[in-house]
Amino acid sequence: MAIVQISKIQHRKGLQENLPQLAGGELGWAQDQRRLYIGNGTLVDGAPVIGNTEVLTEFSDVLSVATPYTYKGEAAGYTVKTDEPAVERKIGGKLDEFASVKDFGAKGDGETDDTVAINRAFYELFCREKNPEIRRSLYFPAGIYKTSNTILVPPYAKVYGEGVESSIIRMAPDDSSMPTFAMRTTDSLQQTGANIGSNSAILPKNIEMSSMTIESNVETHILLVESAQQCYFESMNFTGPLLKADLTDATKGTIAIEVEGTAAATPEMITFDKCGISGCTYGVKADANSNGVTFTNGRFHILWRAVQLGEDTTDVGPLGYRITQNLFDDVSDSGIYFANVSKNISGHNVFLDVANTFNGTGNPSESIIQILADDNISVGDMFERTDADDLIHTRVDVANTVRGIYFDNARGIAYGNYKRESGVRATIENNQTSAQTIFTRQENGFCCFNIDYSISRGDAKRIGTLTVTLSQGSNALSYVDDYNENAETGVVLSVTESGSNFLFKYTSTNTVPGHIHYSLTHLR
Repeated sequence: MAIVQISKIQHRKGLQENLPQLAGGELGWAQDQRRLYIGNGTLVDGAPVIGNTEVLTEFSDVLSVATPYTYKGEAAGYTVKTDEPAVERKIGGKLDEFASVKDFGAKGDGETDDTVAINRAFYELFCREKNPEIRRSLYFPAGIYKTSNTILVPPYAKVYGEGVESSIIRMAPDDSSMPTFAMRTTDSLQQTGANIGSNSAILPKNIEMSSMTIESNVETHILLVESAQQCYFESMNFTGPLLKADLTDATKGTIAIEVEGTAAATPEMITFDKCGISGCTYGVKADANSNGVTFTNGRFHILWRAVQLGEDTTDVGPLGYRITQNLFDDVSDSGIYFANVSKNISGHNVFLDVANTFNGTGNPSESIIQILADDNISVGDMFERTDADDLIHTRVDVANTVRGIYFDNARGIAYGNYKRESGVRATIENNQTSAQTIFTRQENGFCCFNIDYSISRGDAKRIGTLTVTLSQGSNALSYVDDYNENAETGVVLSVTESGSNFLFKYTSTNTVPGHIHYSLTHLR
């Protein structure tokens, strides 16, 4: 190939839109775009095509001129067949399949107010058009995203971060003005409250958030789930600024997670899985109609009351809530409070320092679980509270109903007002008198309970029921021992009262050692 000596370099400059066909080797400078081009020359001279070729600089759109992308699947050890011929895509299109909140101007440096940038990302990805093709998962890289106003989460939003200690949205207003919520669900037009769902907007639904923290360093509510359906929150923290000293009563009134809706737009199928809730007056609060909300595998910590349903409801209220497999610790008042609601479940939760006003075991201030209405259940919940504490404030305080059922710390099963204790086994020694507290006088002054028992001493067997009553007014204690035995067991049973406690006693003769098994049944 002959080398052509260029004795003179020709060049032109002007606006990008006015760039002409350049001669072979001629340079063209688009000064408004700061981009450089060179003429291809003619086909006779050997150019593959007539036109201009861009010389790449720092201002070039590299992705638009890059070699098209073809998926190869090299990790599999072979080239994946995508089609015939192979599918080619632009690099820019490939990268646009995923969106970072930083693509919309968020900084995540803990200093810049990212409120507008975050809400802009939600609008552009999920609200601007209705067609599904615009939707992208929104990624929050590790950082602290300072906000000063409410973050609006629309339908179909899928949001994820790098973990609860890494991706943090922090409400921190610079002035005294303070929004009601750090974050709330909205419709497709980012409308809330009384306007939600109006103007043909799509109600909140199919929202997924994971691996991040929503917190506030001011006394505001954290998250409002409003009129939303089929939403999922996983591996998240919802954190307020309150400390134990702020939570001896409900004065502050802040809420970590509130569920609200209307009869026409009832929240349904909402799940919080592996979430931490702390630093607020109420962990979860719901009064309006809502169905099928689940809190599972989470932790409720540093709160006045952890879960409260239906305290101020005027309609059906929260229904079908499942509070299961959570840890409750450092909760000043009750862990779970079911008020004017029905068909809600507490199950297999563990309650440590709860309803002790942060004073620890031995200082009960309230019942750990309060169920004030029919058709609610506590099943398999476990408690740190001791029997001595339970004489003052119960572990589970159920409504006056035969339809609520719960298992009390493996000590018994209750069905409404009726309770069957799990039972005790004791050794009967010769010539011995033994007594054990089994029951506490009820507040109305009337007590009636049964002790079902069996005694075994050698070959002698006895089975019976001791029925105990304490009459109102006279306070006269009486009991009847109705039993059958195959031989004399040499045991006399009795019940006495010591203060407000009833003691179950047995006195044995000198025969052979044995055993007694007994279980208490009573009305609450």
